[in-house]
Amino acid sequence: MSDSNSHWEVGTDIGGTFTDIIAIRRDSNEARIAKVPSRPQAPVQAMLEAIEAVGLRKSEVKRFVHGTTRVTNAIVEGRLPKVALVATEGFADVLEIARYRRRDLYRLDIPPKSPPLVPPERCFGLAERLDHEGRVLKALEDAEIERLVAWLKQTGVQSVAVALLHAYANPAHEKMLGERLKDVVAHVSLSHEVNPEAREYERTSATVFNAAAMPIAVEYLSELEQRLPIGPGLQVFHSAGAMVPISAVKQRPLVMAMSGPAAGVSASVSIARQLGTSRMLTFDMGGTTTDVCLIVDGQAEMTDGRMLGDKPLRQPMLAVHSIGAGGGSIVRNGPGGLTVGPESAGSEPGPVCYGRGGLEPTITDANAVLGYLNSQTKLGERIGIDIEAAKRVIAPIAHTLGLSLTETALGIIKVANATMARALRRVTVERGIDGRDCTLLAFGGGGPMHAAGLADLYGIAQVVVPSASSAFSALGCLTADFSFLQQQTLRAALDGIDLARVSERIGTLIDDASAPLIANGVVKAEIQVELVALMRYAAQNDAIPVPFALPLDEAKLKKNFLTRHHELFGYATSEPCVIESVRVQARRPSTTVVSRPATVARAVSSGKRICSFDGLHETETAIIDRAALAEIVSGPAIIEDAWSTVVVPPGWQARPDAAGNLFLTRRAA
Repeated sequence: MSDSNSHWEVGTDIGGTFTDIIAIRRDSNEARIAKVPSRPQAPVQAMLEAIEAVGLRKSEVKRFVHGTTRVTNAIVEGRLPKVALVATEGFADVLEIARYRRRDLYRLDIPPKSPPLVPPERCFGLAERLDHEGRVLKALEDAEIERLVAWLKQTGVQSVAVALLHAYANPAHEKMLGERLKDVVAHVSLSHEVNPEAREYERTSATVFNAAAMPIAVEYLSELEQRLPIGPGLQVFHSAGAMVPISAVKQRPLVMAMSGPAAGVSASVSIARQLGTSRMLTFDMGGTTTDVCLIVDGQAEMTDGRMLGDKPLRQPMLAVHSIGAGGGSIVRNGPGGLTVGPESAGSEPGPVCYGRGGLEPTITDANAVLGYLNSQTKLGERIGIDIEAAKRVIAPIAHTLGLSLTETALGIIKVANATMARALRRVTVERGIDGRDCTLLAFGGGGPMHAAGLADLYGIAQVVVPSASSAFSALGCLTADFSFLQQQTLRAALDGIDLARVSERIGTLIDDASAPLIANGVVKAEIQVELVALMRYAAQNDAIPVPFALPLDEAKLKKNFLTRHHELFGYATSEPCVIESVRVQARRPSTTVVSRPATVARAVSSGKRICSFDGLHETETAIIDRAALAEIVSGPAIIEDAWSTVVVPPGWQARPDAAGNLFLTRRAA
């Protein structure tokens, strides 16, 4: 155990299969990592078990940051509490109308749209109206509010979403409702706080998602505060790539969506800057999903939202693309051949080779059959690998296909790699980037096993496996900046812009973004502010991000917009352009320093193991302890630590650096 007076900072990432943890001692930069099985029904308990797994008592933890997919999973799986929607009269059916597009253009046997997030009987039309500039056309009267209160009491819901027309331009009516409803229902979600932007359907959808997530988040975060009472030291990672205080998250739990994958990207940004890599692809393969993101010149790509469960989730977040292909993804042999995912064995029961009751074959089982996983040791001293069980569960597929076990296992790996290669194309080719020019950063429990094979398939020349790769997202929770982000519709034509009005609006946004940091003890002088204008031509629909600084220089901003537009689309014109929205991020830069983490020593019974890399031939393969690796190793080789396995196939080599990173490259012919 550690000295009870020591100051430990802890980062955790709650995945679908494992909860990862990294703990850093503030006075010495000592670091420890571990994993424990996730507990979907008791996530707080899993986090406390993770603290014990690194040999700490709760009293030793002074700062605790975590990322989680809890909100995301609830949305995707449709496990959301009942919500009521309050909209402007005549617009209560906005969710039912949605966007005029089919879910599948050529499938006439399925409904064109999924059911609305809120059924019509729980939607209320409120007699009030603003115009697009926020001017009051019909005032909100007390009698109308009382009518709403009576209706809400009849519905019996505990959470209500309020999304009034043009509330992003003037939130006065929403603020009135928020004040009056706080004693009527337990949770109130206001659109001007969740997504103060134009696009009525997307803003309403985000507000409803936030309202539905509030009971889940408040219950779980309150339990965490009670069982780990460390005050402001308790923080949550958010989807835009930084950490925020719990008090802010309780009002806007939607910021937790995709927070786990975002934490891994945040740590990747630090690696990209340290290595001076201009273009990097993150490859985070966990137990349930694989998440990829593009980093250019030390900055991760951002997006204004994404689709979750066929519904838009609109808020600024890192542009992480997720697919249902993780180590626990279930393998099936259907009419079209082998498929992997999106269903996952999760942590309970997990892959068959974990010996925890799994019955269906997974990607991890295929890796076990090929000899990549060590059957002589337990993962993190907890989970053993049963190779024979993996062979038994893959045997029926092999028999059906008329192939050997190793040929079938290699086929599963190739299908998984092809699926992941498509994800890489989504974040490169579709953004005008040649992915072959990128460095692949592989982490997560399965990333280092698949990295070289994926790089071969995609044409990438170099792979980096960072130190603490298996708990890299947990590391990102600790090394990220303390930050909060606001984005709001502005709609200001650049020609003839009212600089005083625009500067005042931006100043208000800066104050709003800084307020949560100041409330948690950050000195205002320590806060850095980043400004981005979302710009478009007057006749365009979508905007592109253009950084700027105050005082606003409209000529310079227009020049930068034209340059960026030409980079993205190959042309730029002299047409009038508009600032659609402004994004403000207030941050206090991180001061956390991480040394090479200490992991559980892995006892290797022998220096070699039989593996298969082509599905036909068995190869005697060198097994190397990653902690002891000090020189270049040529494949075939397996490099192991307590929680991670790095596969170096024939034709590849691995080189360590002083920080514990591994660089995988193809050997010269």
